[in-house]
Amino acid sequence: MKKQLISVAALATILLAASCKKKDQPGGGDKPADSTEIVQLSGELSSQTLSKDKKYMLVGQVFVRDGQTLTIEPGTVILGEKKSKGTLVIDRGGKLMANGTASEPIVFTSNQEVGDRDRGDWGGLVILGKAKVNIPNPSIEGIEPAVVYGGNDDGDNSGSLQYVRVEFAGIELTPNNETNGITLGGVGSGTKFENIQVSYGGDDGIEWFGGAVNGKYLVVFGTWDDCFDIDNGFSGNLQFGLSVRYPSYADQSDSNGFEWDTNGTNEATDRPTTATVSNFTILGPSLDGNSYSGNYKYGMDLRRRVAANLFNSVVVGFPTAVRMNQNTVLPNYQNGDAQVANNIFYAKTNKTVSGNGDFTADDILNYLTANENIVEAGSDFQVTAAYTALGLNTSQFFGKTINTKYPAHPNFAVTGGTLASGAKFTYAAFSQANRSAHFDKTVAFRGAFGSQDWTQGWTNFDPINVKY
Repeated sequence: MKKQLISVAALATILLAASCKKKDQPGGGDKPADSTEIVQLSGELSSQTLSKDKKYMLVGQVFVRDGQTLTIEPGTVILGEKKSKGTLVIDRGGKLMANGTASEPIVFTSNQEVGDRDRGDWGGLVILGKAKVNIPNPSIEGIEPAVVYGGNDDGDNSGSLQYVRVEFAGIELTPNNETNGITLGGVGSGTKFENIQVSYGGDDGIEWFGGAVNGKYLVVFGTWDDCFDIDNGFSGNLQFGLSVRYPSYADQSDSNGFEWDTNGTNEATDRPTTATVSNFTILGPSLDGNSYSGNYKYGMDLRRRVAANLFNSVVVGFPTAVRMNQNTVLPNYQNGDAQVANNIFYAKTNKTVSGNGDFTADDILNYLTANENIVEAGSDFQVTAAYTALGLNTSQFFGKTINTKYPAHPNFAVTGGTLASGAKFTYAAFSQANRSAHFDKTVAFRGAFGSQDWTQGWTNFDPINVKY
């Protein structure tokens, strides 16, 4: 991998002459999406604004360091160079101000031509902050030289991302070190993170490593590994999220809808992962009669002392609905430290799996049913008919469109069925001081959608064929 190392002298030169240069074509034989002049970004960037009147290319690992701010205008397109594994890293103390609009989203995408783009074309977006994490001096996966994230300021501000799409990102930069579509490490609640779509990621869609950033209106589409992955003491609040899975694409390490951990070692900590998540729709790979990768596993995988909450959500189409994988998980829910309540889980084969530990699948199922969750699975369970009864449009499942082009602008609105009502915001988590103000408690629907589809206008579910 070509590393973007920079000396103090070189940095001074960059600060005087600006941190970008123009070229008609990117180097190394890579082709841009069209022949428009490309402004290359490399090394360490000084504070600057990217204009929608130009296109930009991330060449290698590009850093926004402490004290610098990268501002991106609505409608701007930023390409990640495939050859150099282009990656944008916002370091602790740096800021990214990427505020698109519904009519002019900001797009980070592959520099490959229409029809040639694929998962892992570039490294993705990495944002690092000073909020609390539960491991000492952690460095983010996939970035060399290593950059440390986290601190003691849960209100830290790394900038603002609104109406942003990230496409074909997430790659193994070094062995066992991957980036995701978007990686958030120790990002604080002063950061805005709303109306985000990650499509065709080469690892997880979005992964939170600790921190306290909140989020709303999040979409993960056709990713390789997990959809929404939270770790290392993440304590933020998330509402309104969607994921849609492609049946044939899944990671050998197991692909799940939610994958939630407190840490990677199952060691005791005074800062478990305690996020609260509500109103998510997770559409797995399975419909009646369709085939899918054997690497798909769990709609929701709870592991290693996690104590996060899930409410008012629907998780369907995975082989198993819910796994709680260690003795250190189920007790957190049984004793009230965390709660999974008022959700609907429909699975292809198993309702629950206990994984490693003394608790049984029935113990987990008993907890779920006692907390107003609906859990269904088994060979006699006709999933397609059940989805329709929920109010889901099965034509929006990738399982229905495996042999045809997925629509660029599907409509996910739910106008009837079980999901159209029944949301509850009376659970204790919604009254906690750090949570109450974040959640819209007026919505009646379960899952991500009511009669209005908030993805309309700014998302695109066919980025392979978009001419940027």
